[in-house]
Amino acid sequence: MESMDITQVLRYLPHRYPFLLIDRVLELEPGERLLGLKNVSFNEPFFQGHFPQQPVMPGVLILEALAQATGILAFKTSGQLPEDDSTYYFVGIDNARFKQPVCPGDRLLLDVRLLKTRRGIWVFSAEARVDDKVVCSAELMSTKREHGQ
Repeated sequence: MESMDITQVLRYLPHRYPFLLIDRVLELEPGERLLGLKNVSFNEPFFQGHFPQQPVMPGVLILEALAQATGILAFKTSGQLPEDDSTYYFVGIDNARFKQPVCPGDRLLLDVRLLKTRRGIWVFSAEARVDDKVVCSAELMSTKREHGQ
């Protein structure tokens, strides 16, 4: 079972602060599954405006963190690094559910599993957890596009 520290994560994602939402990959099985980690800190810029009296991580950013995890899994599965002329784009979300708020101090575990690849579309099941509680689940789709398309 493979893992990745932040310097390795940066090789597989084009995102940078404040939009890089994965701190570490704890478990990786190319073609199967990735378990990532996002340490949620009160210093995140979105907490200033997203309910300052009761800070909650926006659901769309939890989905984005899951999508970033699928990007790493797709690149590792295909044996490629991101190229300067192409990017994996998040192209769909089905059955998204939010079950509990994510707050500063939480360790957000990002568990994504490759379901299938068909005609260039990658389909993943995705689940975010804090402790052992599911906070978000969805089916996510992505595809690789050449720049300029």
